[in-house]
Parts: sequence; C-alpha cells; structure tokens
Amino acid sequence: MTGNRIRFRAPLLVGLLVASCGEAPDLPEPQSLQVEGTTIVVRDTVLSTAFYAAGVAEPMKRATIATKLFAAVVEIPVQEGDRVTPGQILVRLDTREVVARGRQIEASLASAQAVHEEALAHAKRIRSLYADSAAPKAQLDAAEAGLARAEAGVHSVSAAAAEVRAMADYATLSAPFAGIVVQRMADAGTVATPGAPLLVLEDQHRLRISVSAAPEAVKQVQRGTSVHGTVSGQPVVATVEGVVSGPGGNLVTVNALIDNHEGKFFGGSAATLSLPQDTRRTLLVPSAAVVRQGDLTGLYVTQDNRTDLRWVRLGSTRDGEVEILAGLVAGDTVVVPDRSGGNR
Repeated sequence: MTGNRIRFRAPLLVGLLVASCGEAPDLPEPQSLQVEGTTIVVRDTVLSTAFYAAGVAEPMKRATIATKLFAAVVEIPVQEGDRVTPGQILVRLDTREVVARGRQIEASLASAQAVHEEALAHAKRIRSLYADSAAPKAQLDAAEAGLARAEAGVHSVSAAAAEVRAMADYATLSAPFAGIVVQRMADAGTVATPGAPLLVLEDQHRLRISVSAAPEAVKQVQRGTSVHGTVSGQPVVATVEGVVSGPGGNLVTVNALIDNHEGKFFGGSAATLSLPQDTRRTLLVPSAAVVRQGDLTGLYVTQDNRTDLRWVRLGSTRDGEVEILAGLVAGDTVVVPDRSGGNR
C-alpha cells in the first residue's frame, strides 16, 4: 500500500439547541478537527494462524569420547571451547600394560606357530606312511587330530593378538569429526575406566530443533516445509526434517534443521517452532493508526473528502500491525496520524 501525506479536517458536530416558537433550529455546518498523517487503502490480507511449540535446539553431531581400557590418562591436549579437526588427538592413555600384554601374546603366538609346524610335519610323515600301508589308520587319525589342535591354538592366540592391537588403538583417542570441545571430564592422572566419558565433542554447524505437539497441530507440517521459529529468543527459519509419533500416540515430535555456521547459537538453547495451521482473510492496519479514547478504539477513515473517527473492534497485533475484526471494510482509506505533534 502506498502512503500519501495529507492534511484533513475531521468534522466535529456541535448541536446547538435553540427553542424559538417551536421552530426547528438551523444547524451550523460541521466543524473539523485538524488531522495530519499518511493515508493507506485497506486491503484483504490472508492471515495464517500458527501453533507455537517449545523445544530445544541440539547439534546434529555429538560424540562422547570414551575408551575401553582401564588405564591412567597421560595427556588431554585440548580444553573446553577448543575447535578441533577430524583425526586430531584428544586423549592419550598409559599404554605400558597393553604393551606388556602384547609382548606376552607375541611370545605365545610364536610358540603356537612352532607347535603347529611340528604337528604339520608329523601329520605329513604319517600320511605318507599310511599311503604305503606302513602306518595304521589310528596313528593317522591321531596325527590329524594333533594338527587340528595346533591350528586351533594358532587361531586362538592370533585372535588374542588382534584384540590387544585393538585395545592399543583405544589408548590414543582422536576426534571423529570437526567440532568444539564442550565438556572435559578428566585430567592427566585420572584413571579412565571402560565406557566412562572423558570429553564431549559437538559439531554445531547445524542444529536440530525438536518440539512436541498434539497430532491435530501438525496436520499442515510436512518434510521439507520451511517454518519460522526462535532460538534463544532470536528469529530463525528452519526446514522440517520429519514428523514422528511419540510414545502412546498422544504427541508427535517435529524435527527441524537450521544452519549455524557462524556459531550464533549454542547447543541446548531454548527454541520454538511456529507450526502453520489454517488460513483466513482479515484486515490489517498499522498499530499507529489506532486512536484510543478510554476503552474505545477507532480509526480516522476518509470518504467523500470527509474524515470521520470510526469506532472499530481490534484483534491480535503482530509485526506492528493490528487486526480489525469489525467496523472496517476492504477498500476503506485510513489515516495514520502524525504523532509528532500538531493534531488535536
């Protein structure tokens, strides 16, 4: 709507009662109040109603750094708030016990391999003798069984060696992705136990807002839909990732994603989503156009070169505009008074 700056005189009707010989008095011409302001033509507006659901914004990637070892922490070279890159070392543990066990396993493996070689050679001799009918079947069976036991022993010790090598990998913990260290629960000298968290790492470049609502409140919400919301009180636009049913079916969960590459928001921040509902047609005028006199609310409406103060019923207010429920029709011209002074 284009605003035009004008000056109007609003009529002030003054009734003058003159009792003279029963004749009807002559009424004076309507007087006017001086109103300066900008005119707007009111149009029909499609207004969407929304259901506001509260939730939390969490990072899409979050990792708890832990180990499978029972060992002392040697070093944690990062602090809370540090940014890390993929593969960067986060924790080093004491590996002396693992190394010692590995050496024992290596010795056991060498012994098992020697036994296997001896059993294999013996089995080959018996097979040759049996083929020449120089050894009984029972002796061959015993040789084959001994070879099988030797092979099983090698496999068992090899598995133990692989396990030790894997355990050694848990002595040096690195970052699985680029992110921020948001929590540090250990220091050098702390004894790490299997599964106990040592650090928490988050990638906060994208956040997921999760809210819960009744099924009827999400009928207009679909995957890929853009919805408005807030994070820490600041407006955001989120893309719906999905709608999933909650336990019991009484509530559903709406997940929506926002970009956070600038690190404006922190994981765990309070958030809301505006879930679209039905639409309706209504009339909106600037809140500054409303004239208040006690409990009454009105608008200056101009028509046929006249400006009248028309009483109206107001609805909700949003973004500097107020909804008019009664007293105004589309096409009416409303004056937004200049509040800087000069109006009476």
